[in-house]
Amino acid sequence: MVLRLQNVEVRYGAVPALRQVSMEIRRGEIVCLLGGNASGKSTTMKTIIGSVRPSKGSVRYDGRDITDWNTSRRVASGIAIVPEARRIFPRLTVLENLMMGAFLRRDRADVQADLDGVFEMFPRLKERSAQRGGTMSGGEQQMLAMGRALMSRPRFLCMDEPSMGLAPVLVEQQFETIQRLNATGITIFLVEQNATMALAIANRGYVLQSGQLVLEGTADSLLQNPQMQRAYLGT
Repeated sequence: MVLRLQNVEVRYGAVPALRQVSMEIRRGEIVCLLGGNASGKSTTMKTIIGSVRPSKGSVRYDGRDITDWNTSRRVASGIAIVPEARRIFPRLTVLENLMMGAFLRRDRADVQADLDGVFEMFPRLKERSAQRGGTMSGGEQQMLAMGRALMSRPRFLCMDEPSMGLAPVLVEQQFETIQRLNATGITIFLVEQNATMALAIANRGYVLQSGQLVLEGTADSLLQNPQMQRAYLGT
């Protein structure tokens, strides 16, 4: 088991955001977390990456309790995030953005090899390595956000709404890239509103509603679930 949430509760003041959430992600899987707006998806992601601490429950990664670890320690241990709305550094160049992803690394000899790998996966980033990130298109910025995450050499990659704001053709390219990353051995946890696309590539999925898990199962079983079809698949 790579990651396990056990009875996690998160509150923003008096408002409960997550209630008794338990889920697990196995090594090598793509697992998606689905739900509508304000369902608790992004809070779950923030709990995994360490920017939100649960009031109850635990977060375990590779068998270790990381509930009290800060974000930097989690990133150093192999967890990375491609955040919602990309959140690149707009005034930095493409290359500078990518190198920010390797900020915590000390194996400088391997950083260049990983940079070459990112440029091989995303040739557009190599072409525009000296361009400021903020001047790039939405699709290019999404490539940059993914490349920056890869520069930390993650074993567990969180992706928060990767299709947000992208044209349909770019959404398809994005999900193909996610599959390619997973094929390299990276375990992927995918928070997404596009349920159809997410379930098309995922092994398993969870569905959140008002901070509570209401459905879970294999991707195929969720696609066939009548409740899922009515609420999220538009059928």
